[in-house]
Amino acid sequence: MFKWIWPLAALTSLASCVGPGGDRPPYPPIERPPEPVLENAAAAGVVAGPSLRSLRLGADDAAAALTAFRASCNWPSEKVDASGLTRPEDWLGACTAALRWEGDALTFFETYFETARIGDGAAFATGYFEPEILGSRTRRPGYDVPVYRMPDDLVRAWPADMPESEREGRPPLGRYDDVGNFVEYYTRAEIEDGALAGRGLEIAWAADPVEMFFLQIQGSGLLRLPDGSRMRIGYAGQNGHGYTAIGGLMRERGLLGDGPGQYPGSMQGIVQYLNENPVAGRALMRENESWIFFRELNTSGPLGSLGVPVTRENSVAVDPRFVPYGAPVVLDMDRDVADGLWVAQDTGGAIKGANRFDTFWGNGGDAREIAGGMSARGTALILLPKGSVARLTGR
Repeated sequence: MFKWIWPLAALTSLASCVGPGGDRPPYPPIERPPEPVLENAAAAGVVAGPSLRSLRLGADDAAAALTAFRASCNWPSEKVDASGLTRPEDWLGACTAALRWEGDALTFFETYFETARIGDGAAFATGYFEPEILGSRTRRPGYDVPVYRMPDDLVRAWPADMPESEREGRPPLGRYDDVGNFVEYYTRAEIEDGALAGRGLEIAWAADPVEMFFLQIQGSGLLRLPDGSRMRIGYAGQNGHGYTAIGGLMRERGLLGDGPGQYPGSMQGIVQYLNENPVAGRALMRENESWIFFRELNTSGPLGSLGVPVTRENSVAVDPRFVPYGAPVVLDMDRDVADGLWVAQDTGGAIKGANRFDTFWGNGGDAREIAGGMSARGTALILLPKGSVARLTGR
C-alpha cells in the first residue's frame, strides 16, 4: 500500500493488507458481484490464449517488462507456485535466457512464453503509487510525528492460556508484559500517547500526522527532507491490530455525502474533515488501531512482495493464488494507459481472486493522478513458460 486523491472506496474498504504493501486497501470504488470461492488459478480453469505476436505489444513496453522480469526471475524458478499453474523447473529456460538476452525483447517473450486465460479472463485493475511527504531524519520544530522502526519486543507467541488444540497457523503478534504474560501489542492510540517514546526507535520524523497516517496505509513512500533530498522508507512490520477504514466509519456516521454539513465523499473530503476537526479527526484515526513500522530503503523504488523494487508501468500487484509471482501479464483495459505488458511483483490484502490487478505508477504528480483515477475493466492474459498450458489442459 500515498494516494492523496483516493476515491472514497479506498478508505471505506474493510480489507486489511498487512505485508510489503502496508494496510493498502483497494484504490477506486469497487462494486463487483461476489465471486465463487476458488482455491487457485488451476481450479478457476485455464485455456490457451492467442499468440503473442497477434497482441501487437510495443517494443519499448516489452523491453521494460524484460528488465522487470529479470529482476524477479529467481522467485518463480526457486519457489513453489501457489497458483498451481507452474513448477519451478518450468521457469529455468526463460530465466536463464533472460539474464543474457541482448536481442529484441518481443522475440524473447515469443520464444519462451505462451498466453493463458484464467477463467473467463475478465479483468479489473486499480492503481497505486509512491507518496512523498515532508519529513526529517532528526526531530526539529515542525517535525513531531515519529516514524518508528520495528521494536524488539514485538514478537509472535501463543498466549499461555490458549489450549494446544486451538493453536493453528502462525501465532499472533504481541508482547510480554512486566510480569511475563503475553498480551496484545500497543494500539495506535497507545503508540501516539508515547508507549514507544524514549526507546530510540525513531528513524525519522514527519511534519503532518494526517499525511503520515495515509502513508502508513500505503506501507511505503518518500520523505522530502529539509535539505531537499529524499529518504525512501518501506514496510518493516505491523503491530498486530486489524485495519479499520476511516472512510467507512465517516460514511456510516453521515459525515460524508452531498447534504448540508457533510464533506465530499472523496479523499479530499476526508482530509478536509481531518484538518478542520483536529480533535475529532485524531480520535477517528485512532479507531484504526493498526500501526505500521518502517525501515529505510536504499533502493531505486519501493519494494514489492518479492523483495525487489517495483517500477512504474511495469510492476503489478496480484493475488499469487491466481498469478505466479514473477509472471508477465498482458492487460487490455478500457483505460488505455493500463494496456500492455506487466510483471507480477507485488500483492495486497485487497487484491483477491482471478484477474484482479493493482498497477503501479511510480511517484510524482502524474502518477498520483493516473493511480487515483484507475478503475479499469477489460481482459487479462497470463504468460506462462511454453508447454505449461498443454500440461494443465491435457491437450
